Amino acid sequence: MIASLDRRKAILFLLIAAVLWSTSGIFLKILNWQPIAVLAGRSLFSSLVFLVYLRRIPLRFTRWQWVAALSSVLTQFLYITAIQMTTAANAIFLQYTAPVYILLLGYWFLREKPSRADWVAMLVIFAGLGLFFGDSLSPGGFAGNLLAIISGMTMALMTVAMRAQKDGTPAESFLLANLLGVLLGGYYVFQQPWTVSNWAVVGYLGIFQIGLAFLFYSIAIKVIPALETTLIGTLEPILNPVWVFLFVGERPGPMALLGALIVLVGVTISSIASARAE
Repeated sequence: MIASLDRRKAILFLLIAAVLWSTSGIFLKILNWQPIAVLAGRSLFSSLVFLVYLRRIPLRFTRWQWVAALSSVLTQFLYITAIQMTTAANAIFLQYTAPVYILLLGYWFLREKPSRADWVAMLVIFAGLGLFFGDSLSPGGFAGNLLAIISGMTMALMTVAMRAQKDGTPAESFLLANLLGVLLGGYYVFQQPWTVSNWAVVGYLGIFQIGLAFLFYSIAIKVIPALETTLIGTLEPILNPVWVFLFVGERPGPMALLGALIVLVGVTISSIASARAE
């Protein structure tokens, strides 16, 4: 399957991943668990997805797999913590500064040099994100903002480490990350209210929002360069309010809609330019 995966299918896989990632907001509003318990609970279900996909338990992991796994766990933990200490808009906006770090790390470790179109697309996307979040951005919550920036760095490191495994099995990295997540917060799961609705939400987050999303991502990143995967991934914060609008009724303002359109233009620029270069 992976060997025959062409570029168009890889982009489709990334789009599916972004859609699944974006559903976290609406479901996390329903769940009344501590963040560390949520991380462990969804990691438990997500690890089952990767075990079914891999059909084996790896006994040894490479250096890049360890880097990818640890970066993945750190990214999730830092983001969950940051969103409690600053606004949600600040947290997601600052986390998606990751493309800046990927430009440096990707060239340093992978020799993937960004094109002029990549620079243009990144600037367009940042402008769109700025308009999209608009008044929601706040200078307050310094500690939370700092953690969100660091989560962008760890997100970039995870992306580069995953791309470094383009000739290997990136899915093993996420299996390792999920097992580490269970170990990190497993104790706190037993301290949370065990209800059918809570476990249904945790199960969805683990199987679909994290498990299948990162499975599609791990397949696609073997084909798509590190920077482009993250630029396409910026659709996640744009789609998140769509679900809130559909299920809660919160309507985005005109500036947010304009920002979303600009982000879509930036992602399209990146994808088309990369396809032409290839």
